[in-house]
Order: sequence, then C-alpha cells, then structure tokens
Amino acid sequence: MLHCSVQKPDALEKGGLYQTDVPVYLFTGFLEAGKTKFIQETLEDKRFNSGEKTMLLLCEEGEEEYDISAMPCQDIYIRTIEEPEELNPQHLEALLKECGASRVVLEYNGMWQLAQLFQNMPDDWAVYQEMFFADASTFMQYNANMRSLVVDKLNTCELVVFNRFEKSMDKMEFHKIVRGVSRRTDIAYEYSNGQVEYDEIEDPLPFDVNAPVIEIADTDYALWYRDMMEDTGKYNGKTVKFKGIIARDKKLGDSTFVAGRHVMTCCAEDVQYAGLIAECETPCMSLKTGDWIMITATVSVEKHKAYKGVGPVLRVKEYAATTEPAEKVVTF
Repeated sequence: MLHCSVQKPDALEKGGLYQTDVPVYLFTGFLEAGKTKFIQETLEDKRFNSGEKTMLLLCEEGEEEYDISAMPCQDIYIRTIEEPEELNPQHLEALLKECGASRVVLEYNGMWQLAQLFQNMPDDWAVYQEMFFADASTFMQYNANMRSLVVDKLNTCELVVFNRFEKSMDKMEFHKIVRGVSRRTDIAYEYSNGQVEYDEIEDPLPFDVNAPVIEIADTDYALWYRDMMEDTGKYNGKTVKFKGIIARDKKLGDSTFVAGRHVMTCCAEDVQYAGLIAECETPCMSLKTGDWIMITATVSVEKHKAYKGVGPVLRVKEYAATTEPAEKVVTF
C-alpha cells in the first residue's frame, strides 16, 4: 500500500503559503486511476485528518464512493462540480463558506485542463500538494491518444503514482514519459499486491553545468530551458552558450531582447516560444526579430518586469549571427 506524504501545512511558510491561505490538496488522474481510494485512505489517517473541517470537492463521479464513517474526524463536507464553468472564484468561495471548512481536498476531472482550475481559484486558495494517479495498464493508451491531457497533469504535479503496475512492465517507458515533461516529479509504482517501489533511475543532463562555459547543443535546448526554469538558482553566475532565435519588443528597450527556441511538448498544436531575457551593455538595435544568433552570456537571477518577478536574465558577453539549426523546433 502506498503510504504517501500528504502533509498538513504545520508551518505554512514551508510551502510558500501565508497564514491566511486555504491549503488545497489536489489529486488528478483519469477515471479508475485510484484517486478515490487514495483520498479515502488519506482521510482515514489520523495524522492528516485530526480535526480540521475539510471540503472534499469532487469534479467527477467514479465507481467508488467515499465512506465518511470510516474517518477519525467526520467534519468532511462533500461538494461536487459537474461542469468546468462552475470553477469560478465566486462559486468556490461560496461552497467553502457553506461548509465552514479551512482546507480543500480536490479530486479533479482528468478530462479538464488544469488551467481551468488554476486561473479560477479564489485568491486565498493555494495548492499545497499535487499528485497524479494513473492506471499503469491503460496509461500508454491515454498517452498515445490524449497526450495533451497527460502532459497537462504531469507538468505541475509533485508525485506520479502508477497503480496496478506489473513486474512484466518496463519502468523505463513510464519514466521517459514523465521525465519528458518534468525532471522534478517523483514517481512511484504500486503493484497489485500492494508493494510500492519508487523510481530511482538517474537522468544525467546532457551538458556540464560545472563547465566554465555551459555549451548547449541545438537538440538540448528544451531540456536546458526546462532545467533552468525549474532550478534557476543553479545557474546563477554561470556562463552559457547556445543558438537561439531573437524576439524583440519595444517595451524592453534598445539594449534588451529575448533569445530562445520554439519548443514542442507533445504535439504541433502546443509549440511555444521559450525565451529568456537578454541584456547588452550597449544598444543592440541591429538585432531583429527572427534573427538567429550564437549567444554567450552570464546568467543573473534577478527581478525583471518581463517575468513579473524573479527570473534568469542573460548578461550578454558576445553574440554573432549564425545559421538556423537543422530542426527549428526542439522537443524533450
């Protein structure tokens, strides 16, 4: 049985929450993936359910039902969301007030994009933990036929649980799919007999982050960009060199541009420009949107309006015009 680390925010500051925030425990996955079973077991655990009033918000109806009578504290108030349009701040606040609850356990509909939730949560709600559950026997089919929904759920979760895993299955296949989206997510495999194994497959980066100059191959930009955005501090003060396409915006000024690549996560429809702010010591107006350059720069983690907060700013040391790469769109 998976005894997972669903943790109460004893010290809310550890999770980046404020004392006034409503902690949200978010469980995602497709139908029959094991979400209900895990949530039931979590709410039966006295360490998690020790007296707080909890709103159990259900966004889909599975075959299993919740048994509140089995829970040590029965201040559990079930509410349902039947349509994604019901995910709006006013309705969610009203439901919470109606329950008088101080926290939310949310079983999310796997067919809905998470943006529908994240963009419509009340301002004082904060996701404290997020877990994705998948039936290992059907996951490959979902990944093949509904890749965008799989990527959507893997993107922000802290833990992926593959239920009904079998010894005959190849962990590496599952591992690669998860790592193709996130290098930070933990992975657990739960077998039919209740045995749980955690993923310990190492993923060395294809470039040396300790080199005097970190050289990014054309094919590795997507991996590097994701690692940079997930662990920005690791690159602070480091010098990097890569090939990128320029984007310019008058609002950024004469000495600032964006350097990046177009990245595809799952399919052609989701290609996005993944760029970083680059600043020169002097105006660089000769650079135009669409130009390809080889850029060498030192990373400075600092506040910048383009990031609406702190982010990696490239302090340009040198750049030179170059030819476009063999593949203009990169992937993981």
